[in-house]
Amino acid sequence: MKKYCIIGSGRQGTAAAFDIVTHGNPKSLTIIDSNNNNLERCKNKIKKLTNFDIDIINIDIKDQDKLIESLLDIDIFLSSVPYMFNLYLTDIAIKSKTSMVDLGGHTNNVIKQLEKSKEAKEAGITIVPDCGMGPGMNVSMALLAMEGFDEVEEVRVWDGGLPQKPKPPWNYNLFFNIAGLTNEYDGNAYFIRNGKVAEVPCFEDIETLEFDSIGNLEAAVTSGGLSTMPWTFENKIKLLENKTLRYKGHWEQMIAFRELGLFSEQKVKIKNLEISPRDFYHNLLEPKLEQNNLKDICIMRTEATGTLNGVKTTKKVECIEKYNEDTKFLAMEMWTGFHASMVMQHIAASKIESGAYPIEIALSGNDFYSYAVSRNYKIEIKTS
Repeated sequence: MKKYCIIGSGRQGTAAAFDIVTHGNPKSLTIIDSNNNNLERCKNKIKKLTNFDIDIINIDIKDQDKLIESLLDIDIFLSSVPYMFNLYLTDIAIKSKTSMVDLGGHTNNVIKQLEKSKEAKEAGITIVPDCGMGPGMNVSMALLAMEGFDEVEEVRVWDGGLPQKPKPPWNYNLFFNIAGLTNEYDGNAYFIRNGKVAEVPCFEDIETLEFDSIGNLEAAVTSGGLSTMPWTFENKIKLLENKTLRYKGHWEQMIAFRELGLFSEQKVKIKNLEISPRDFYHNLLEPKLEQNNLKDICIMRTEATGTLNGVKTTKKVECIEKYNEDTKFLAMEMWTGFHASMVMQHIAASKIESGAYPIEIALSGNDFYSYAVSRNYKIEIKTS
């Protein structure tokens, strides 16, 4: 039995807490946050669903000394706070000698975290960044599609979280922080093209895919979805790419917003006022996307082609999740929080050695599948 901790008591942290209690056999579970209302909400929800009493600590995580003191007796923690804190929390993990998992979202940060592998080993801890839905579960699903081949040539991943009943004109709901959404839509993604890591601009190569019971969805390139997987598989496979799924018309709107300059963080002067276009854009769009339309659906499809027993083969792995009417967890909360919890439990079971590892090395596709089946994920695997 291990002592678990979650830093951040928001939606994803609460979902991870639920999974730890129901599947991780914790000796204790502590939640750390500076927002007391969120702490109480999280504590009450877990108590109501599981009858398990979690411990809560109300501190500002920027208070390094207090945070380290709070973690000294903890075996492993999850960073469920915005990605910009993860490098700082990696140093905290090493100083407090506490294993760490995070929800990532910024590949350059992850690369810097992985460079601290030697320090993590010396501290006797394990660090796995970029867990959650994507990056995270999408990488695990890609591995599940790849495993078993004699040789893999191409891997494609499509995933997205959407409202079950879209409402125009946006046809989208905000299921996580809007800053994270714009971060995904800005900059470039890293794929493998012709065996080499390649930089691909966001919103490129829009395509339409059909899904049973959902219909047609549009997929486009967004940044950060594959984390470090392209570098891990460079020169090993010919193609690797990941696209985000949305209802028709969404990408057209986002391209227009970007071309208008609304993604820019550089301040502009308007009538003697200096404002950030991105902050202004978030201020206007966020309330439009935070409708009382929380019942969501998450879709993930991965496809690997290669040689199996000497025969050219395609393996398709697909999973669809909906809002849980019993627990009131969003599908995105479950896929994000539960995946991070799975990796925490993998570390707690001593199945990953000390050091810092990318998610594609830390958790195999088959190990993920075992965890997923025990949580009633409806994963369909087809080979042709």
